[in-house]
Amino acid sequence: MTNTICAISTMVGRAGLGIVRMTGDDSLNILQKVFSNKKDLKNRQMTYGHIIDGDKTVDEVLAVYMEGPRTYTCEDVVEIYCHGGIVAVREVLNTLLKNGASLAEPGEFTKRAFLNGRLDLTQAEAVLDLIDSNTKMAYDNSLKQLEGSLSSKVGKIHHDLITVLASTITEIDFPEDENDTLTNEEKVSLLREILDEIGSLIKSGQRGKVLREGIKTLIIGRPNVGKSSLLNALLKENRAIVTDIPGTTRDTIEETLDLDGLALSLIDTAGIRDTEDQVEQIGVTKAREEISQADLVLILLDGSTGLNDEDLDIIKAAADKEKILIINKVDLGQKIDKDALKDYRVLETSIKENKGLEDLQDLIKDLFFDEKIYSSSESYVSNIRQLDHLNKAYDYLNSAISDLEQNVFLDLVEVDLNLCIEELGKITGQSIGEDILDRIFSEFCIGK
Repeated sequence: MTNTICAISTMVGRAGLGIVRMTGDDSLNILQKVFSNKKDLKNRQMTYGHIIDGDKTVDEVLAVYMEGPRTYTCEDVVEIYCHGGIVAVREVLNTLLKNGASLAEPGEFTKRAFLNGRLDLTQAEAVLDLIDSNTKMAYDNSLKQLEGSLSSKVGKIHHDLITVLASTITEIDFPEDENDTLTNEEKVSLLREILDEIGSLIKSGQRGKVLREGIKTLIIGRPNVGKSSLLNALLKENRAIVTDIPGTTRDTIEETLDLDGLALSLIDTAGIRDTEDQVEQIGVTKAREEISQADLVLILLDGSTGLNDEDLDIIKAAADKEKILIINKVDLGQKIDKDALKDYRVLETSIKENKGLEDLQDLIKDLFFDEKIYSSSESYVSNIRQLDHLNKAYDYLNSAISDLEQNVFLDLVEVDLNLCIEELGKITGQSIGEDILDRIFSEFCIGK
């Protein structure tokens, strides 16, 4: 991390503005080599000039030099604001590379911020989540983590565990100094409080997953029950082709709907039926396979024709899934006995007449969304890696409590407490290997 790196930090494409970023000890020196107005450069002040390559003008720009350590990476940082588009930003980048900078790896700016103590690992991962957020609630949750909400909770747990560990080590090494140690009952009481705190973080993971990844929502049913019409109606655009011909949809169609801050990943599927058409067969097989991956299954039924064996087979296929049975085409008459479906969530709609769609959206929000919870100041664990370490820490702590309650050798308690602390350290990055760090930051875009 001693070389000076640079990268394009804005999307390459047609745009009014592009930003090329550079960080490292040689940033100012390289900028002075390529900037026409170097005499006016001042720390943290935007300066007008041109990027030059020898006698050639590369672009008209604004440049700013920021002296470390009060920067994103805690190193010297340069940002060059040039014209947008494909050519301008690449020409500026190439000029920096020709004059001594190296091309940054994915996430290397944020990795340097972490290694230099500017961010801990939960905050660094929150940067990626901010970029990937596709709803306001997901963005707000990531912003809270970037501000350190999860870090502070893990830090408090870590501090309390150290208190118990120190008392345990003292008791092992100096058994005669009983006045300086916690009793077993005091240790168990404190550790149970910590266990509850870790358990609460783990429970928040389901909400966090919904915020980060959205709800994978599968629309299934036999042909011509209105699946594609439902997709189009929810999106308020003609995304899927709708005809009266059975088997029109032959592959899955995926779109994302922002449902009051909750991301619904809607998947329209081929109508499930027995068919001789090989292409349609592939679509039917794919529709069945998607069921196992779905968070929510919307099963459409044709109210004008009544239930048949194909409908019952589809309902059975989604037996262990969160699901809503939607009786469509009620404008044509209702021939389905709702008493036969009394064990399920059932909703009547007429997609053609735009009836029942608001009720459907409200029902989905009731299943996955608590406005009071999500609008609070709390943040939720939304990262699988973090949840994995929390679960391991929970198990080690549970084992330590069990050992204390059974008066097992304190050496075993010490081992479990150390392992628990190590897992918590992996969440914030205090105890994590370089290979794991490389894997985490490789998911970032270049330039961040």
